[in-house]
Amino acid sequence: MKAWLSKFASGIGVCLLIAIPAWLLVKLIPALEIIGAPVIAILAGMIITIFWRDKHKAQAGIGFCAKAVLQCAVVLLGFGLNLSTIAKVGATSLPIILSTIATSLILSFLLCKLLRIPSKTATLVGVGSSICGGSAIAATAPVIDADDEEVAQSISVIFLFNVIAAVVFPTFGGMIGLSDDGFALFAGTAVNDTSSVTAAASTWDSLHKTGGAVLEGATIVKLTRTLAIIPITLVLALVRMRKEKKAGAAGTSGVSFKKIFPMFILYFVLASVVTTLVNVLLSGNALEISNSIFGGLKELSKFFIVLAMAAIGYNTDIVKLVRTGGKPILQGFCCWVAITSVSLAMQHVLGIW
Repeated sequence: MKAWLSKFASGIGVCLLIAIPAWLLVKLIPALEIIGAPVIAILAGMIITIFWRDKHKAQAGIGFCAKAVLQCAVVLLGFGLNLSTIAKVGATSLPIILSTIATSLILSFLLCKLLRIPSKTATLVGVGSSICGGSAIAATAPVIDADDEEVAQSISVIFLFNVIAAVVFPTFGGMIGLSDDGFALFAGTAVNDTSSVTAAASTWDSLHKTGGAVLEGATIVKLTRTLAIIPITLVLALVRMRKEKKAGAAGTSGVSFKKIFPMFILYFVLASVVTTLVNVLLSGNALEISNSIFGGLKELSKFFIVLAMAAIGYNTDIVKLVRTGGKPILQGFCCWVAITSVSLAMQHVLGIW
């Protein structure tokens, strides 16, 4: 334990010095939810690393936060998913969710080829746009072995369109005549990150005096969409294994599925199953206690993502990020427009709007 602390403590401590203020700032100023604590932490890390030259002693702890803590955050995210609730309420949104995810992933693949965007960055932007923003990027990055700069760039792109969606969509939805249920579906399927879905839905509730119904509906749709992390990461793991096996045949070291398989995704699934079983089996005060425990674990997941983003910010060259950011931003914009269009078109086809 002493050796572990000696190796990792300084880096973890530095990341905490960024993550805690970023976390508290958003709690104290709710308007900052549109930006989100992860983005504040990653930007702070990028700025500090410019001036902090002697950081080699903290590098091990920073790397630990960027990798292990990030995976732990994904696992804890599972405790926020009650699969029975999603099955009952979220199933109605499934055709729209599948359509928007397929649209974003196919478009990302095409833009990667046409614009010659680095494949890992294109994958992260595509997955982040189509599934659940930063959480999806956090789950996908270790599976495809993306580096911190690729993660930072993808998070930055997602952040940009999150802010625009959270600000513009409530007014836009009213202008085109969406119902409360229609906007809940729209926000849950067309906005990238959970925090921005919450911001957009809460604004709609305030404007239309719905008593929080849209926020609840949009959140359930968003949680249903989050489950797509499971098949996407597994497919990406298989693709990576296939590529590395080909490389192994060419003379490099071989690779096994066990080595690449994202075990943390399995733990994420188990956490979701545990949450679901507890909610089914318990009732009354016992259920309230269990929900408070799971709620605490979900909050811890969010904080761990902030902590990991602080570490990723430290490992990112902001000058290089800005210089190479044009094509990923264009990809993010195209995905955003396509997802928005498909979400509304599917509502029209299904007779919801």
